[in-house]
Amino acid sequence: MRDEIATTVFFVTRLVKKHDKLSKQQIEDFAEKLMTILFETYRSHWHSDCPSKGQAFRCIRINNNQNKDPILERACVESNVDFSHLGLPKEMTIWVDPFEVCCRYGEKNHPFTVASFKGRWEEWKLYQQISYAVSRASSDDSSGTSCDEESCSKEPRVIPKVSNPKSIYQVKGVPVLFYIFLSDSKKNALIMKTKKQKNMERTKL
Repeated sequence: MRDEIATTVFFVTRLVKKHDKLSKQQIEDFAEKLMTILFETYRSHWHSDCPSKGQAFRCIRINNNQNKDPILERACVESNVDFSHLGLPKEMTIWVDPFEVCCRYGEKNHPFTVASFKGRWEEWKLYQQISYAVSRASSDDSSGTSCDEESCSKEPRVIPKVSNPKSIYQVKGVPVLFYIFLSDSKKNALIMKTKKQKNMERTKL
């Protein structure tokens, strides 16, 4: 659950950064609140043995009928951020499921995979896939047209390099993709919070 939630938070904050309306500190505060809320909300609705169970509950959605997703709105309120300054697509759905995070821009487009944890992904490939998903925000959201399977699975042209390709995207129990995005103070706080979440998960088992 940690990897899937961290990927979701990183993905959303990349979209927010692209809009360029919030300061780095505001984005960090929003990201921290969003991660905490997702852990609290999904903890009792996470079924690794049956990933599709509870899928509707774990869906983050913005459309004409619901222009503010409750979870994103709560994260904004608790971090003192204006929801409109997030600059997210007017129609976007994110499914946060065990082993996979998927997204759809526009109600008529096909969903695509943001990140899959069904196999061992190299850190750079996971970052690459998320970067491509972010780049689709403007094109899919504005055009509203569908894409075929081939175009949905294309990888970005630029491949970011990492210092430790053997990493399974974790630093002291915290997924690297989200960890590298935070300031030192936020990193330390998040490490403690993640350890606490990990202990709670072990206790539950």
